[in-house]
Amino acid sequence: MGKAGKPLEGLLVVSMEQAVAAPTCSVKLADAGARVIKIERAEGDFARGYDKAAAGQATYFVWLNRGKESVCLDIKQPEDKALLQRLVAKADVFIQNLAPGAMARAGFGSAELRKRHPRLITVDISGYGESGDYATMKAYDLLVQAESGLASITGHPAGPGRVGVSACDIACGTMAHAAVLEALIERGITGEGKAVAVSLFDAMADWMNVPLLYFEGTGKAPERVGLAHPSICPYGAFATSDGALVLISIQNEREWAQFCAGFLQEPDLPKREGFRSNVERVAHRPMVDAHVAATFAKLTRDECAARLRASNTAYGFVNDMAALVSHPALRRLSVETPNGSVAVAAPAARFNDGAPRSYGAVPALGQHTESVRREFAG
Repeated sequence: MGKAGKPLEGLLVVSMEQAVAAPTCSVKLADAGARVIKIERAEGDFARGYDKAAAGQATYFVWLNRGKESVCLDIKQPEDKALLQRLVAKADVFIQNLAPGAMARAGFGSAELRKRHPRLITVDISGYGESGDYATMKAYDLLVQAESGLASITGHPAGPGRVGVSACDIACGTMAHAAVLEALIERGITGEGKAVAVSLFDAMADWMNVPLLYFEGTGKAPERVGLAHPSICPYGAFATSDGALVLISIQNEREWAQFCAGFLQEPDLPKREGFRSNVERVAHRPMVDAHVAATFAKLTRDECAARLRASNTAYGFVNDMAALVSHPALRRLSVETPNGSVAVAAPAARFNDGAPRSYGAVPALGQHTESVRREFAG
């Protein structure tokens, strides 16, 4: 159970989940104090086997399953099916991300469950929704990155690229989490639960609104420009004399004038043709970028940072994973796992309400099967 003071204390979440999207939703509920019972097959959530990098366990699984109870069920067996029915009868939220239609065929479709349990909030997570030609398509993160057009606007001019994290899964899981909280608030007012459905494709399509509207308004898709911005110049990465890459962002003409005077030490540059406005600079991007790059190439990383701060220019270093590990802004959370503690990046939201929030351990496969069987015995 959640510790006193957590907002979802006393809520029961049952989740038939695997991989990334649904666990992203449920781990946030667990962090807030909900009791999350994770239903796994005998072989376990397949995300347990993705890698062995986190103290001999899968990085994805350690990241997304703290604070949950692991219960192994085979709902094709009458006894286990009856146990799941008893769990759902007492649940506030039921989450599933199996193939569309699979839970309905097993007798746990959201419409049927909502009839039996009016206060229940059901969450169906899918790749492309529950109906239509794409409903039966297998949908993993990179496939949806491709289908949604995300890959087409990511990477270098040479070709489409993959976003280096599971962007579609994470977008879907976080949107499902927000929807569950909305449904809980509404239930507190009306007493009625709600059916929630979120797909990976819909989640990423929402994120894709700017390139979508830009394309429909201009007939042109945003170009793939690597570490640059398709409609702002200069906005990109430049190499220093000691091999670092510095990304700068110029948002308006005032910042451009400050950058020219303070960093380039050329206060008159904004008066020169090709440099006078953002529209001109974008039209002459190779010339502008080369001019800016020449100054970066003469300075070390530290010298660049000092000049950029002095000229009030927005900048960031293009860090690798080794630099992230030691980044001064990185907050870590120590999570207990069956193989010992693992330091993960801490959840983004911070709550200033006294004592630091506590977080549960990552469960071993089936760790809570027997105790849950006893607790929810028929």
